[in-house]
Amino acid sequence: MYFSFKCVLFLQALSLFSLMQGQKLEESMEEVKIEVLHLPGNCSSKSKKGDLLNAHYDGYLANGTKFYCSRTQNKGHPKWFVLGVGQVIKGLDIAMMGMCSGEKRKVTIPPSLAYGKEGYAQGLIPPDATLIFEIELYAVTKGPRSIETFKQIDVDNDKKLSKPEINYYLKKEFEKDDKPRDQSYHDSVLEDIFKKNDHDGDGFISPKEYNVYQHDEL
Repeated sequence: MYFSFKCVLFLQALSLFSLMQGQKLEESMEEVKIEVLHLPGNCSSKSKKGDLLNAHYDGYLANGTKFYCSRTQNKGHPKWFVLGVGQVIKGLDIAMMGMCSGEKRKVTIPPSLAYGKEGYAQGLIPPDATLIFEIELYAVTKGPRSIETFKQIDVDNDKKLSKPEINYYLKKEFEKDDKPRDQSYHDSVLEDIFKKNDHDGDGFISPKEYNVYQHDEL
């Protein structure tokens, strides 16, 4: 009797494990589909986790409805964000890996790598929505996520980043793409960086707060 009970428990556990494995397999089969629309002749470096990207992108639902256009936001300025750290949806972090400056892509992102069952923006993106983005990448630079850039920004070498230091770094980066930006846009980017990274609220970004690479050391 005891042996039979143990067998039943074992079979139940095995069934549960098989179900979990099936769910994981089903989830892993969902992936981002990437179509390269334009590839520049010169691609000296490709985007990787931690890079600071400057890009325009349009977002569509699977039925063709446009739900987002970066060209109509922030006075038409391209979006700045750090790749691979969750500043955009997971599908976009995946879709924009390995891109060249000047490259254009069309990507299809499944719900599990977008907004899932919850949807977003009060129904603008419904639950379980597949999303399509057309992306044009303008610039790939070492962003505030590499150890080299941390040292570059940390001009006084005190192993923490102040607002004046990051402000100066951003100013130099913005000048590289030759597109004028007003001070309000510059200030909003600076505030957003501190809001997302200064976790203890002390007015500085420490190596731990800043650094997404677990094996980088100062």
